[in-house]
Amino acid sequence: MTGKDKSVVLWSIQDHISGGSIVKQNKPGEGNDKTAEGPSVGPRGIFCGHEDTVEDVAFCPSSAQEFCSVGDDSCLILWDARVGTGPTIKVEKAHDADLHCVDWNPHDDNLILTGFVSIHVSFSFALLALKSDLSADNTVRMFDRRNLTSNGVGSPIYKFEGHRAAVLCVQWSPDESSVFGSSAEDGLLNIWDYDKVGKKVERPSKSPSTPAGLFFQHAGHRDKVVDFHWNASDPWTVVSVSDDCDSTGGGGTLQIWRMSDLIYRPEEEVLAELEKFKSHVISCASKP
Repeated sequence: MTGKDKSVVLWSIQDHISGGSIVKQNKPGEGNDKTAEGPSVGPRGIFCGHEDTVEDVAFCPSSAQEFCSVGDDSCLILWDARVGTGPTIKVEKAHDADLHCVDWNPHDDNLILTGFVSIHVSFSFALLALKSDLSADNTVRMFDRRNLTSNGVGSPIYKFEGHRAAVLCVQWSPDESSVFGSSAEDGLLNIWDYDKVGKKVERPSKSPSTPAGLFFQHAGHRDKVVDFHWNASDPWTVVSVSDDCDSTGGGGTLQIWRMSDLIYRPEEEVLAELEKFKSHVISCASKP
């Protein structure tokens, strides 16, 4: 759990089920607080180390006692509840400004993704208006927890550059260890494959301006994509949500969509299938 109090709070639903860590059992009619109608469960730990609002947390896939967090202080912090409530590793400058989202790779617990939020500041003095745009690169950064910092400054193993606005959500694919998605205020949901970064062989039709690792963009939303989630039971299926306040004056849109398998299957396999389809079409067209 994250919050504006700059702390990360660890809870367990099991404490309520088992009756452990219960702080108080209120009697019927006691107190005016509606939240005081049942038992109160205390936190397992309050972890302090951020200097500004904590925006997101993610558990290590191999340990319920290890987790990481990011916040408006530009920090990425790793925690281990087994050794105390202080940071085990603190990356003080993971990005150049606010960090909004983080996710831990479920297939490789050394890899962590972080998403960056742009900052726009305007200053006005009487008749003179000075506008300073402090927005940075809107990147998604990948860190290896075995080598997170260099003198406290974040040392990502790669920066994924493809969004034109603040990144609001990042999430690894539950099926492919090198694939992840990122959504942003530019209305796009990008699908990336880290294994494709640095490869010399590219499809002839691929634009030279396409960011490295980017192989699909979902552009069906009309406004900023605030959240999305992979379907763990149906590979390559995604649910995404946009906040359409800026374009429609209110409300939001939920979309459930799936990529064509021609996009993510091996290129040789796809080309062979398309060649068979081409031959079939030609043979059908030649018939009287």
